[in-house]
Amino acid sequence: MPSVVGLLEQHELAARRRVDGLRKEADRIQAELAAAEQEWQEWAIAASHS
Repeated sequence: MPSVVGLLEQHELAARRRVDGLRKEADRIQAELAAAEQEWQEWAIAASHS
C-alpha cells in the first residue's frame, strides 16, 4: 500500500508537470498572438495608405 506522503508527492509532481506544460503552451500562444497582431497592424497600415 502506498504511503500518504508518497501519494502526495506523486500528485505534486503531476501538478507541477501540468503547470509547466501549460506555461509553455501559454508562451507559445502569446508569441503567435503577437505575430498575428503585428501582421494585422501592417496590413491595416498598408490598406490605409492605398
